[in-house]
Amino acid sequence: MTTQDQTIASTRVFMTSLIDYAGLFPPANCSMADAALNYARYLADQDAWMLSRFICSASRLEELSKNAASLMPGTFATSGYREMANIADPWLISVVIDGPLDRCLDQIHDFNTRHSNEDQGLALVDALEMRAATPSSIDEAMEIIPEDIMPFFEIPIDNDCRGFVAAVAGYLDQGTIAAKVRCGGITPNAIPPASQIAAFITACAAARVPFKATAGLHHPIRAEYRLTYEDSPPKAIMFGFVNVFFAAAAARFAKASPQTIEQILNETNPSAFKFTDQTVSWNNDISVDTTTMARSRETFALAYGSCSFTEPTTEMRTLNLM
Repeated sequence: MTTQDQTIASTRVFMTSLIDYAGLFPPANCSMADAALNYARYLADQDAWMLSRFICSASRLEELSKNAASLMPGTFATSGYREMANIADPWLISVVIDGPLDRCLDQIHDFNTRHSNEDQGLALVDALEMRAATPSSIDEAMEIIPEDIMPFFEIPIDNDCRGFVAAVAGYLDQGTIAAKVRCGGITPNAIPPASQIAAFITACAAARVPFKATAGLHHPIRAEYRLTYEDSPPKAIMFGFVNVFFAAAAARFAKASPQTIEQILNETNPSAFKFTDQTVSWNNDISVDTTTMARSRETFALAYGSCSFTEPTTEMRTLNLM
């Protein structure tokens, strides 16, 4: 079975800390107990290098504490997963703002205070995610968000998104900040056209605004998939995370045009993407060397939220992309 040391160098760079685990959210809708246990198991798994933050709504932070304290690193960790993985670092949490921002920030402060103590299990909210209704709402939020928490502002892309991206870019010199784009949902009409994702990526690349993605990216390559885990679920053409994150590197560092970015996003042939120790390439038209891909992942296309961790990792192996 493939391990991190055996993985192709460019794939390792491409996939490192790529996936934020969002098992609490649709279509998985795991209970808090199950989601927390899943995350602990994934941290102890051979694929843990591909895992990043645990995503939780602000209103459920207290519930997370009650269900996960014994799973987190700390003096009284009882799950065994900490020992299996030799984990000493706190769990990193990204909080979805689901109420008034000031109230959610209080909930985050209480959680971080509680979980700075080993006896309570070590965890840290170091990122938050919230929707931006207008560019000015980003300014309003930035006035009260603490400097030690990285905000990801989800911006609408059904119209010209450059004003929102410019609002985010205005804070780049003050520290970490990023945009967020929604790539799908549990109904076909929740999936935006490739042209809108391409416009978003192009705007972020031009402004050097980092971003994360969310929703509809369980699978590596664009194709038709089921949208939920129910019997006889609806199906639709979904974006692939390989498409999205290679397109981002191509836009930011290979100066690919919006038209080319859209073509990459629409690519359905897994063989079109080649991972070697030296490069990642698409159709022999665009090639990104491993060092540049690392830079893209670290500074530009940061991560994506998925309610499944096993689907994307398993399918990467099934398609022989790692």
